[in-house]
Amino acid sequence: MSIENKLNIKLRAVEPEDIDLLFQWENNQEIWHLSNTITPFSRHILTKYIETAHLDIFQTRQLRLMIDVLESGQNPRTVGAIDLFEFEPFHLRAGIGILISNTLDRNKGYASAALQSLIEYTFKTLHLNQLYCNIGTDNILSIKLFKKHGFTEVGIKKKWNKTLAGYTDEMMLQLIND
Repeated sequence: MSIENKLNIKLRAVEPEDIDLLFQWENNQEIWHLSNTITPFSRHILTKYIETAHLDIFQTRQLRLMIDVLESGQNPRTVGAIDLFEFEPFHLRAGIGILISNTLDRNKGYASAALQSLIEYTFKTLHLNQLYCNIGTDNILSIKLFKKHGFTEVGIKKKWNKTLAGYTDEMMLQLIND
């Protein structure tokens, strides 16, 4: 499966060739706080994940799509991933998360284009009623990104995440398919 948009972004299924990127991303301690990860992932576990990534979202309750940038005259370049998680088929909702791995690839519109494409896919193809995300209140750029795409703040979870500096608050945002 792939989803393309006008901004030269393609969302595609995870491929076996992505193992090195996934291994790097999942074991980057600097971003573990974004996914509440506290232990590393082995290549074996990630290989098993890739082997089951073809399963339907209704079976696995999650979907990871790789974000490729299509630059003229060059092969696509993978800059990140966008995930649906905690998919609830009865309630027709899912959580969403985005990673643009390299700081040099941030603030170029890639996350925005990927988010817009995934919103369209989830509402038009999966017929979801709503999407939500949880973002640390100190992550101003991510909050701006989601609000730009129509997500609204529905609450603040006080002292929700433990960090080296103490506890931090987390904002929950929601987008209803009206």
